[in-house]
Amino acid sequence: MPLKALALNGTLKPSSTKDKSSTEKMLQLIADEFSAHDAQTEILRLADYDIKPGVTSDEGDGDAWPEIRGKILAADILVVGTPIWLGQPSSVCKRALERMDAFLEETDENGRMVSYGKVAAVAVVGNEDGAHHVSAELFQAMNDVGFTLAANAVSYWVGEAMGNKNFVDFKKPPETVTTMVSMLARNTVHLATLLKNKQYPGESAN
Repeated sequence: MPLKALALNGTLKPSSTKDKSSTEKMLQLIADEFSAHDAQTEILRLADYDIKPGVTSDEGDGDAWPEIRGKILAADILVVGTPIWLGQPSSVCKRALERMDAFLEETDENGRMVSYGKVAAVAVVGNEDGAHHVSAELFQAMNDVGFTLAANAVSYWVGEAMGNKNFVDFKKPPETVTTMVSMLARNTVHLATLLKNKQYPGESAN
């Protein structure tokens, strides 16, 4: 049975603007590579959803997070993609991470978070410095809430600081990017397959 991946696009541009998203382009490269490893990917643009502020799994009327949460928990792999703004992950990306804080207390009878056994990866784009800082923030946050990280689980591109070239402007992505995407996909799929077949031990295993 094919693995399922969910990619969250943290661009600030909703689909309704018709603006091209560099983050979307990077995530599509990853999705295409996942497909070569028999993993199917759905990409969601977070700015299209009304994600309420908070740290619970449901913040009431009109909150779109429960739907997104359901897709996260139905997937084997979660990829979080974000542009760099002011050296940071985007605000909508941070909001999604804040909502996953609820996983800390949503555990099974063996003390395992609902995210246990799911593998996470990161995609970062921008025309300013900060890819390592941003990916480090996302890595730590997702590990805190129960996701597992594979080796080289990041693909990023940053242009010249204060430049006007964006990743979406490339007709063909740089070879360094395609190399990162390839490593991310094969390592993430490999680890997700292992964890799907053998879940982490719980508290009762001792």
